[in-house]
Amino acid sequence: MPTYLTPGVYVEEIPAQSKPIEGVGTSIAAFVGLAPGGPVNTPMRISNWTQFARTYGDPSNPEAGPFMAGAYLAHSVYGFFQNGGGLCWVVRIGGNGGDAAGPPPAQAGLPAATNPALDAYRAVALPGVTEDVSVEISEEPAPAPPEGEGEGEGGGGNAKEAEPTYRVVVTAGSKREEHEGLTLKRGRSNLATKVSSASKLIRIEETGASLPESQRAPATGSYDLVSASVAPTDLGASDFEGDVARRQGMGGLAAIDEVTMVCMPDLMTLGEDVQVRDLQGKMIAHCENAGDRMAILDAPANLIPQEILEWRMDTAGYDSKFATLYYPWIEVMDPLTNQPMVVPPSGHVAGVWARTDGTRGVHKAPANEVVLGANGLAFQVTHEEQGGLNTNGINCIRAFSGRGIRIWGARTLSSDPEWRYVNVRRLFNYISESIIEGTQWAVFEPNDSRLWTRLRISSANFLTRVWRDGALFGATPEQAFFVKCDEETNPPDVVEAGQVVIEIGIAPVKPAEFVVFRISQFTAGAAEVSA
Repeated sequence: MPTYLTPGVYVEEIPAQSKPIEGVGTSIAAFVGLAPGGPVNTPMRISNWTQFARTYGDPSNPEAGPFMAGAYLAHSVYGFFQNGGGLCWVVRIGGNGGDAAGPPPAQAGLPAATNPALDAYRAVALPGVTEDVSVEISEEPAPAPPEGEGEGEGGGGNAKEAEPTYRVVVTAGSKREEHEGLTLKRGRSNLATKVSSASKLIRIEETGASLPESQRAPATGSYDLVSASVAPTDLGASDFEGDVARRQGMGGLAAIDEVTMVCMPDLMTLGEDVQVRDLQGKMIAHCENAGDRMAILDAPANLIPQEILEWRMDTAGYDSKFATLYYPWIEVMDPLTNQPMVVPPSGHVAGVWARTDGTRGVHKAPANEVVLGANGLAFQVTHEEQGGLNTNGINCIRAFSGRGIRIWGARTLSSDPEWRYVNVRRLFNYISESIIEGTQWAVFEPNDSRLWTRLRISSANFLTRVWRDGALFGATPEQAFFVKCDEETNPPDVVEAGQVVIEIGIAPVKPAEFVVFRISQFTAGAAEVSA
């Protein structure tokens, strides 16, 4: 309490009876997968496609951008932004980033002079060299022939042509090396042998040893060494799972509270189905433990409806209110080959979720929405085939004549009817996270009736706004929700334990999954006769 000793006018700032609760974001996705460049095992906040392409582009092939043969991360992130996504987190795996050996060394191919498509040599940075390394190769001028040689009839036809020699300059930051008098012959002056033995920055590997001798000469020019990307086939389950303590792989997402969707499209690059199912199970466990996000799972490729139903029910057997499964894969254009290819739909689906949140609200089921960027489907699911899939929580993506390719399902993988629909689970996530974030001020406040009243008013005001947005069922706020925080929920033993308990009940709106029109015949004029 303030102390008043000197006469005068004093101003006191009194806190409001209720503190407003702001809604948290619901459309922030997280992607874990492969990219040709960028930081490894470091979650990066990406707000648009240009930023993603600049961060994860291929440094050795800028025209390819972040796309990588055999990987789906770039396609999924592109589909996310194309369908309305605005913000996501990306974790690039691979590159041996989680191993003690560290990332792979930077390297560059040195093409043959006669055929630039073939590498005559390869320059590889030595361990411990962290600066950007460049190699410059130039051909030294041929020495002048001794006096008298090369003269006479025939213009010196008897003169022996001198073997070319090369000069290699290696730079790494402020360090610079020059290697001169290099030849292609075997021996101490051999280009690969001499540079590898003398350089403290690089080694030269003779990758064109199988080429004809006339084609082994390297092309002159300057070449930058870059870290090689890891092929999808070189990955294991541990690369995706990562480690929470080290913030690697999927474990790096544990410390990011704002994530609401988790996608791992490159899981499908793993060769064995048992690995895919194991990691999808760990995705579900990650979302269950976090309690504020959902896993968007991709169905295995090249399965017909009956096979995917058997896989989901008998093989995978998932049962979670924090996970969804989408089938089939969608067709997009591959910028690397300019040919169509099929990709997992999770990234595009996450974008549709974000678009629906922005245009209608998190309470709207993210279904009957067009999948932008999808040119086709890997399999056309019929009306009859979808019946068994939809009942068991497999959300189908279907093509409709004149209406485009649409998501035609909004169910979770839960066997509990209470959590059957995606929008209900996400609405509860939104409300609970918003209340948690908006009532942090109450911690260590005096636990009395005044605190109970303030918490009750703040929660009721927030839920009233949610009801006005159409997220809760009921003609009045009293029908849509209740908030209880009084002596009944906080008896003396609860107060002594340092707890304050608020009970909240809400009536979420459910999607009109089945619209039924009951049509019957009647005799014209029968109504007038009966009257």
